[in-house]
Amino acid sequence: MTAAAAAAAAVRGPWDIRSDCTPACAVHTLPRVPAALTARRLAAFAHAVRRALTDGGRADEPVRLRTHARALLASLGIRREGTGCADAAGPAAPGQGQGQGLTVPAGGPGTLVVVNHISWLDIPALLAVEPVTLLAKREVGGWPVVGGLARRAGTHFIDRTDPRRLPYAVAELTELLASGRSVAVFPQATTWCTAGPGAFRRATFQAALDAGAPVRPVTVGYTQGGGPSTVAAFCGEDTFAASLRRVLTARALAVRVTAHPAVAGVGLDRRELAALAEHAVLGGRVRTGLPTGAPGVPAPRRTPQPMADRHG
Repeated sequence: MTAAAAAAAAVRGPWDIRSDCTPACAVHTLPRVPAALTARRLAAFAHAVRRALTDGGRADEPVRLRTHARALLASLGIRREGTGCADAAGPAAPGQGQGQGLTVPAGGPGTLVVVNHISWLDIPALLAVEPVTLLAKREVGGWPVVGGLARRAGTHFIDRTDPRRLPYAVAELTELLASGRSVAVFPQATTWCTAGPGAFRRATFQAALDAGAPVRPVTVGYTQGGGPSTVAAFCGEDTFAASLRRVLTARALAVRVTAHPAVAGVGLDRRELAALAEHAVLGGRVRTGLPTGAPGVPAPRRTPQPMADRHG
């Protein structure tokens, strides 16, 4: 079987995307930490995972969930950036809503939080800032460690391989948003080694329109010593063990979660809404051909500030 045929065979459903990234993309940009520190991190990570998985039936409570997520990142030596800063939303532009952190004020529908996807670490990075309901592909539930934590956090899993499930998944997401629950999704449908590539799939944006929910674009990125790094990437045929080993040995690794101004879907269709979110999350590109200045497409935007931690 040729490489192209193998790639095509690996795409099993209408939501499946084949990333161009492979485990070879994930590299250290700084010398690895000493073996003794790696061992201490591994022991701390195991302890944090055990506490999260044995925390009775209350792990999905916001305070507990945030505490566990922060403990997991800290155990791995990962510094969280973008906390304690001013609200990233700022004044609402045309077609945009307001709000702090990941979600908008309570009282209406929840917020659809759309995030680029780089690593299994994206999940605790998001939850460490503000616990939201996660919508993830079914395979995540089977990942070592992360799968168990995702299930305990109340994650809703979807089957990307069955096209008949698509309307039901959109309806379920619509119901969650309409009930006031904020939901985080990864519309790239797979992981990439940086926050640049990977077009957004549009189905989840229909749920936001149907529920009248605002969309909050969020960018997750990883650095080592202040410079861009792909060491946290979890791509292609990578294994959790290999990825964890890279993270455990990474020096000065940090994760930055940046919230962009919320986007309201009034007057937009899901194609336009997805284009706006993609434009914000992936660094200002508009892949769908919408010209700058079209309805809902912002003119050159100001650089957003790192996301504020709503809960301190």
